[in-house]
Amino acid sequence: MSKLLTKSNYLLGLQCPKLLWVTKNDKQRLPEHDEITLKKFADGHILGELATKVFPEGQDIPDDNFMENLRNTKKLISKRIPLFEPAFMVDSLYSRADVLVPVGEDEWDIVEVKSATKVKDTNLHDVAFQKYVYEKAGLKIRKCFLMHINNQYVRDGEIEPSELFVQTEIGEKVKEFSEGLEARIREMKIVISNEEPECKISVSCDDPYGCPIKDECWSDVPEDSVFGFYRMRKRKCFKLYDSGVIRLTDVPEDIKLNDKQQIQRRLAFEGGAHVDKLQVKNFLDSLKYPVYYLDFETINPAIPKFDGMRPYQRIPFQFSLHIQDEEGGELRHVSFLAEGTSDPRSKFMQSLKDNLGDKGSILVYNQGFEKGVMNEGATAFPEFREWYDEDILFRIKDLWDVFRNFWYYDSGQKGSASIKAVLPVMSDLSYGDLEIGKGDLASLEYERVTYGDVGEEERLRVREALERYCELDTLAEVEIVKNLNKVIS
Repeated sequence: MSKLLTKSNYLLGLQCPKLLWVTKNDKQRLPEHDEITLKKFADGHILGELATKVFPEGQDIPDDNFMENLRNTKKLISKRIPLFEPAFMVDSLYSRADVLVPVGEDEWDIVEVKSATKVKDTNLHDVAFQKYVYEKAGLKIRKCFLMHINNQYVRDGEIEPSELFVQTEIGEKVKEFSEGLEARIREMKIVISNEEPECKISVSCDDPYGCPIKDECWSDVPEDSVFGFYRMRKRKCFKLYDSGVIRLTDVPEDIKLNDKQQIQRRLAFEGGAHVDKLQVKNFLDSLKYPVYYLDFETINPAIPKFDGMRPYQRIPFQFSLHIQDEEGGELRHVSFLAEGTSDPRSKFMQSLKDNLGDKGSILVYNQGFEKGVMNEGATAFPEFREWYDEDILFRIKDLWDVFRNFWYYDSGQKGSASIKAVLPVMSDLSYGDLEIGKGDLASLEYERVTYGDVGEEERLRVREALERYCELDTLAEVEIVKNLNKVIS
């Protein structure tokens, strides 16, 4: 019996034949989904449920039994009502629709629901496969729609699904993406029925999604490879790699590199660090004491939680602040972690106003984030506008400037200027021992224990872990500044 090629299989096959083969034939090699991925799945399910409210006459077809779903779909098609999750299987192909909407006497529209705010190529491939299967099964498809998040929607009271989502007609694009589809399906059926294919690493390893078996295929790529070049286009990296230029030390002098990449190439031979002492000194001299080392954590839910908010708008729930009155002086720590389920933004802004003083530099890492969050807060709560514009904005300094401009670069950073790449080469501080060690996990855990059904002991445990994580972010800034002062002294 031929192995079934599903819609999700087809999308995997477009990305990588080996990934498709492993998914169908050797599933144990796939790592378990991490907490972030599982949260995305859960959020997608919630959005899917909400999208069905746009079609009040519709009927859901449960998916807990594969064959039962197929049988129920056959029965309900004749009712000519919107169907949620109907399934079709034909010629060893299988697909389920988010929504099938009857039109006229015998036609149907496909409505694919996505949590994005715009149409992506992978969505078009997705719907092209669906349309092919449904037509092969005997349906007449009139139009295809992508039902995605309307990023201009502003919540006012209860969520209005018909306003939260916008339907974009994608029929012409689907027709374009359907070209060659039959041939691709034939090739994929051959792939899953034969021996595991050999595949070269390529840009597809991270496009459109990170491949779960990437570590297998990249096991022979050395740490000091050309993929570590700072902001080099991936296609250029692969062009070098495929031509036999594997390590940074393999790169010929006649290869065009920008100034930062030239520094990386030089340090690959010499080791150590590159320091532009004048630029580092100028930056450190620009800091006015007291210095306020500041870091935020936010969530950005697809479904706005509070009135006046748009989809994916950031909700700051935590900050850490270390205050230092003079260079090398004692530190005072202030933290904010929102309590309760009400909108925390006003209290967040007020706590900042109470603690940021009226003079001295406010040091952050990647100022676009902190500035954006505070500006949104001042827009939502106009009582903070004058304070932010006149007392705060001009005081913000960005520690990231030192590293993204390569005024300081250590070969141990491996081509990254993120604070988590910089910290290990400038300090013994480490995120490794923390229960929460990444911003996306911090956001997930805050949402879970604040809006989810958890016990008090678990809630307090996670809140303590959040405090430790955010505090380390600002301690990291302190350590980096301290060590930069040592470098230029």
